[in-house]
Amino acid sequence: MELLEPALRTYPWGSRTMLADLRGTASPAPSPEAELWFGAHPAAPSTIGSRGLDAIIADDPRAALGQRVADKFDEHLPFLLKLLAAGAPLSLQAHPSKAQAVEGFRSEEAAGIDLHDPRRNYKDPNHKPELIVALTQFKALAGFRPYARTARLLDVLGSPLLNRYTSMVDPSEEEASLRALFTTLISLPRKASNLLIDETVNRARTLLENPDEAGGAGVEPWMVEVLTMFLELAAAYPGDIGALAALLLNYFTLEPGEALYLDAGQLHAYQSGLGVEIMANSDNVLRGGLTSKHVDVPELVRVLKFEALESPRAKTRAADGGAVGEEFVLPMEDFRLSRYALGEGAELAVESDGPAIVLCTSGEAVGRGATGEELTLRPGQAAWVPASDARVVFTAEGADGAELFLASV
Repeated sequence: MELLEPALRTYPWGSRTMLADLRGTASPAPSPEAELWFGAHPAAPSTIGSRGLDAIIADDPRAALGQRVADKFDEHLPFLLKLLAAGAPLSLQAHPSKAQAVEGFRSEEAAGIDLHDPRRNYKDPNHKPELIVALTQFKALAGFRPYARTARLLDVLGSPLLNRYTSMVDPSEEEASLRALFTTLISLPRKASNLLIDETVNRARTLLENPDEAGGAGVEPWMVEVLTMFLELAAAYPGDIGALAALLLNYFTLEPGEALYLDAGQLHAYQSGLGVEIMANSDNVLRGGLTSKHVDVPELVRVLKFEALESPRAKTRAADGGAVGEEFVLPMEDFRLSRYALGEGAELAVESDGPAIVLCTSGEAVGRGATGEELTLRPGQAAWVPASDARVVFTAEGADGAELFLASV
């Protein structure tokens, strides 16, 4: 068990206050702080002392990962744990499947595209299913909305230009309709997209200011949320067709402790808030808009799943560890994540044949190993527990207890 120093990522959409306030560092920070990476991704590995976790694992994969995990995942840590602070909307994006990532990575390697080239789509040959758990109220666009609901929204919106495109689709064929409408919108020439965005913005403003404009039917509450979000995106990214494409997605507001799970090919864009995110150990992102980074619409469309996603909210079940907690139910094997709210003196026992990372998000907890070593975790700090540590027990200190997240395989 050792303290794991995270890699800080300073993307423009990050927050100057969320991570700083959580960790008790100077707030506001001098630049936006977007993510803290706790893991062994070669692009930005966490460190123990002065060494990267990826190098430490490579020295002795069996001791670090255990036989089961080392054999199954080719001697690599299969997950990446993050603290994510969205002070502004993230890009409209999706991630590839394992097969798509392997193919894309090999193709770009063969083409000689440097790994750090901003045009590079595939940074590694891995998929990137992900789970986000809210620590504060967290807003997110996630998955295509069932087309029947989207059709109601667009009918109420009443944009003549937009209706030209929606009239081309067959509502009885949901997946085909979503594919046709999204692909058409995201591929529009600049002049046509600017006209469409301007008209849709004007219609949305009119409806929010005077709901009776909606043919006397009024605007449903969920539509108010979606249209408000659309206007915010259109203002933040002028002329970006991604704002219009976002009208096709589910819009969620998560309260602390609630979570979303997104598999390969599911379009999403986190909007605001602080959360704990865990994903397969990958940095592959295909973007379609709402960003100044590289956008590759054809490749994004190639990896997207166009079936409607009714709700990506993750379910939970009782967690192991000798403490009251909840494990998020996930349909894959690369990672597990459990959340524990420990009262003063309550304990969480970490016992596994594989590796674990224990992240503290509130309060204080002291970890004690089988040989008597101790490590204190405070908010924003994490412990690396290799498979060779037979048993580590974390005890909440102080009247406020502690909130801990346990990431494992």
